[in-house]
Amino acid sequence: MQPSIRSAAAEIQSPGVFTIGKKRFDFSRRTFIMGILNVTPDSFSDGGKYLDPDRAADHALQMIEDGADIVDVGGESTRPKGVYGEGADMVSAEEEMRRVIPVIEMISKKSDVPISIDTYKSDVADAALRAGAVIVNDISGLKFDSCMAETTARHRATLVAMHIKGTPKTMQQHPVYENLLQEIKDYLSESIAAARAAGIEQIIIDPGIGFGKTTEHNLTLLRSLHALKELGCPILIGPSRKGFIGNVLELPADQRLEGTAAAVAVSIVNGANIVRVHDVKEMKRVALVADAICRAA
Repeated sequence: MQPSIRSAAAEIQSPGVFTIGKKRFDFSRRTFIMGILNVTPDSFSDGGKYLDPDRAADHALQMIEDGADIVDVGGESTRPKGVYGEGADMVSAEEEMRRVIPVIEMISKKSDVPISIDTYKSDVADAALRAGAVIVNDISGLKFDSCMAETTARHRATLVAMHIKGTPKTMQQHPVYENLLQEIKDYLSESIAAARAAGIEQIIIDPGIGFGKTTEHNLTLLRSLHALKELGCPILIGPSRKGFIGNVLELPADQRLEGTAAAVAVSIVNGANIVRVHDVKEMKRVALVADAICRAA
């Protein structure tokens, strides 16, 4: 039997099976969809649309109906400085909790789909995990808050450790790498080691598309994603509506659906296990076809 595209190019190490909340994630079988729910006034693509908790929860349930395997709830924008103006302002942990906790509580009462809290603050993570979240999605890979690893481990939560160069305010100000892939691998290796030392058992890695990377960096990452398989963790990729797509197509965020679809398909072929997206229904269809191609005999 001829090997599949994915087994030949991407599966250096199998990331195995995770139990997240009440759901089983077998990463050898298919790509999983993480739906984005920004409860913020200033996110680059959908800021202000879901500030009302009822509307946010309804949107989450719609994403689940459309095929989301995880709902990622964020209460602080990480919109970079540059094309989006001065970039997002930091908010206090208290304000972030005010935005996300009611939404998490509503979703968790109506669905058993795992909820992720998108935060780099341990106080927010702690409150969100007590409210019903089961994943911590930390854009800093445990680097911004020294208590995050312990907090995540104490709740026996799954960690998404992302790579970032700089901070959301500074990350797009002329990012430079001597060796892009190696520096990202080294950063994520440190995050994995810190997580394991704290007792976190389930770790997902994210190379951080758009977080301290130029358009060329992002394109290289997507093309070379399989290199991260050496780290032995499931890979999450978040290209949805990102600036590099806009730069290629010369289109604003609300016209990047096809570009996102292309990035998602390439990510899956090159080893992504989870794709984080705004347009769940459309990207679920993209993933189904990409998976079928990758696994064809």
